[in-house]
Amino acid sequence: MHTLIVGFNHKTAPVELREKLSFSDDRLQMALRSLRDMKSILECVIVSTCNRMELYVVCDQLHTGEYYSKSFLESWFRIPREEFVDHLYIKQNQEAVDHLFHVVCGLDSLVLGETQILGQVKTAFLTAQSTGTTGTLFNMLFKQAVTLGKRVHAETEIGQNAVSVSYAAVELGKKMFDTFADKTILLIGAGKMSELTAKHFYSTGATRVLVVNRTLEKAEEMAKKFHGEARSWDQLIPSLAEADIVVSSTGASRAVLTKEMVEIAIQQRRSPIFMMDIAVPRDIDPGVHELDQVFLYDIDDLQGIVDANMSLREQEAEKVRAWIVNETKQFQDWLQTLGVVPLISALREKAISIQEETMARIERKLPELSEQEKRVLRKHTKSIVNQLMRDPIVRIKELATSSQKEDALDMFVYIFALEQQLKEKELEKERKTASVELKTSAFFDQKALIRS
Repeated sequence: MHTLIVGFNHKTAPVELREKLSFSDDRLQMALRSLRDMKSILECVIVSTCNRMELYVVCDQLHTGEYYSKSFLESWFRIPREEFVDHLYIKQNQEAVDHLFHVVCGLDSLVLGETQILGQVKTAFLTAQSTGTTGTLFNMLFKQAVTLGKRVHAETEIGQNAVSVSYAAVELGKKMFDTFADKTILLIGAGKMSELTAKHFYSTGATRVLVVNRTLEKAEEMAKKFHGEARSWDQLIPSLAEADIVVSSTGASRAVLTKEMVEIAIQQRRSPIFMMDIAVPRDIDPGVHELDQVFLYDIDDLQGIVDANMSLREQEAEKVRAWIVNETKQFQDWLQTLGVVPLISALREKAISIQEETMARIERKLPELSEQEKRVLRKHTKSIVNQLMRDPIVRIKELATSSQKEDALDMFVYIFALEQQLKEKELEKERKTASVELKTSAFFDQKALIRS
């Protein structure tokens, strides 16, 4: 079995393509079943977000798994593969495992260390699991990945430092105010940056929003988003006197708030004003820095905080990358032991069969045994079997991860004479595969009949 990822993200595909090849939640289960029914694909999970689309598959052959994964995308979205194939990345086996671990830890995200992707991957896995498109390999891999992601966000600070200008403003505000619950925000201008900054303050508890803009209609449109109040431009100074937090982002070519205007507003209030000038050119006269009870920060101040925090995240990311190396090795070691599972199962079945036959002979020769005595004998004969098998099973698991794996497995089969048990298991597997293929063929024949 092989692990394969076929997908793209914000680094390899433009937003226009990401929009076209996005899976809707209401059809995701149908897509999973359709993908799993493709030739060569044994298990699958689909991760689809605004910044990435990835098909995770377990396949019996890498080249056919890749081919039919692309065929699935082509048929599902009805888009010629020539339009998207150049934007895809293909990751195989250990590289695929390593990539998944990077994704859940936020190391492959647009914003380093973001936490949302962990929940999205977990949801994608649970959806696939409930649909029945995961099996032994992905059940182990994705549970290990989600556990790693949780550990990263619990034991490191990779997601705890603001790395956007708008959120850095909120972090600064927290150093000045114990709470935003009783604070008034004044937005000067109705641009996207001021809206985003206000949204962070509002979601953190600020309850009152005033919007002043040269065009009153735009101020009203912005104010509605925060259940706030729109005001005309001539109400700027009175509004400033009411505000605890000021966010200014206009397209003016020179300062819209002078030192004198701010002085007038300060005289009408007793508490300090926290001001953020995120416009270029600046909206607020730098001379405002000289005023008491005013704390002014411009875009360079905020960007400096963002850069410092990004540096801290990078330091934490290095720690996480070391964890990922270890986690990838652990998964690969577990994967190696899968080859011994049929052997261990065959040995257990043979041992139990011998124990049961022995008990049957004892009961025939000693018919006077009570049920209590029979239970004691069964318990102790099973205990003997289990103790005899324990060390060989431990040793074969260890050898399964060594360079002598193939020879060790062959010797294990020879020593315990497991050829017949393995042959029976293979025949049973073939019967099940033939049954599934027959049902799948009948299903597609029925679909073709309906279409015709």
